[in-house]
Amino acid sequence: MTEAVRVGGAVLGPDGQWRCPWGLSTADYVAYHDQEWGRALRGVAPMFERLTLEGFQSGLSWLIILRKRESFRRAFAGFDPSKVAAFDDADRARLLADPGIVRNRLKIDAACQNARAVLELDVPLDELLWSFAPDGDRPRPRTLADVPAVTPESTAMAKELKRRGFRFVGPTTCYALMQAAGLVNDHLDGCVAG
Repeated sequence: MTEAVRVGGAVLGPDGQWRCPWGLSTADYVAYHDQEWGRALRGVAPMFERLTLEGFQSGLSWLIILRKRESFRRAFAGFDPSKVAAFDDADRARLLADPGIVRNRLKIDAACQNARAVLELDVPLDELLWSFAPDGDRPRPRTLADVPAVTPESTAMAKELKRRGFRFVGPTTCYALMQAAGLVNDHLDGCVAG
């Protein structure tokens, strides 16, 4: 590991492993960084969960969402799109009263609308999302400054999702989804999880 990577790049953790700096800030982040973030995710329900949670995270810390994830899973029927699509006014009231999740009416409504949009797709959700993964290998970022917030692929994904009736799916949210679900590898050069 070169000094250039150490400065602004991967950071040595107390366990002797090099990680992305954000992946060392809390125990929750260490586990998420090492075991989930950036790993290829497949399946409609897992991708619907990730898309929904990224939407709820908008404007908030991911740590808030991560710590509430099990409550979100219970509240949103395990992120089964067919069940969430059938949520009615009573479910909406239940969600708005649930302290275990982020109680934002617009985001709750978007999750329900997005579930309906998933059911209307002509391809599985994960297949659609993976179609926006960049072609070929790209160099791993050396520092956090090298990690984009938006890419042409995330912009195209957002545009297509919106065209298909999805909400809370802007280019930044879509790029965060791409990072989290392994469509791109933004673990810093030298990171143990990369």
